[in-house]
Amino acid sequence: MPASLAPRLALGLLVGLVLLFLVLPILIVVPMSFSNARFLTFPPPGYSLRWYEAFFGNPAWMQAARVSLGVALATALGATLIGTAAAYALSMSGSRLARSLTVILLLPLVVPIVITGIGVFFVFAKTGLLATLPGLVLANVMLATPYVVTAVLAGLRGFDPTQEMVARSLGMNRLRAFLAVTLPQIRPSVVSGALFAFISALDETVVAIFIAGGQNQTLTKRMFTALRDEIDPTIAAISSLLTAASLIVVVAASLSARKARNAP
Repeated sequence: MPASLAPRLALGLLVGLVLLFLVLPILIVVPMSFSNARFLTFPPPGYSLRWYEAFFGNPAWMQAARVSLGVALATALGATLIGTAAAYALSMSGSRLARSLTVILLLPLVVPIVITGIGVFFVFAKTGLLATLPGLVLANVMLATPYVVTAVLAGLRGFDPTQEMVARSLGMNRLRAFLAVTLPQIRPSVVSGALFAFISALDETVVAIFIAGGQNQTLTKRMFTALRDEIDPTIAAISSLLTAASLIVVVAASLSARKARNAP
């Protein structure tokens, strides 16, 4: 074996083991979601759709799913608007204050999520936003905005700002110039940020445990509560659906970016 081939094989083996470690939970949970057993067992003794039927036929689960979907959509919209505007402002400003604000905007990615959840809980307890849809949306927008800022900043690094300056010199105001010249060129980055904001809100659990309640429980909060009471394959069915939804969104973002790169 050539000496140069051994490191490549070792690296390939390491990457394969890491991928297996990441994918293994999915390979276990998905088959269990089709089990016909009363409790979670692997491998399943038989296969059935009863737990998917139990999920779609349960009004409480459906209510939680509607809350999660509504919060995720509102979060994607809010975080995209705020994150895109913030990224544009930071990109156009080269001041030291802009660099400091970038760090502040990315803090939700750095601060431990439990600390964030506790802080949000105490703030919402004083403002009456606990167990409300606006509270859930505000908390998730805060958590998702850094993803949009990061994606849009990456897109703006490849954008020539002189194009917008030319449009403004021809009579357009800054907003019209951004919408007509800048936004079409960074659209893949904006779409990617919006999709990741949607996934972040759909899968968020820790903060929801602190602030969701009553009729405004998210799907992940209800799953966590159900795990304490009784573990049945309905949890595996819901986990499989959430995984599939996240995978579809990621693939859609990838295809959108590839289509934009190949466009003339």
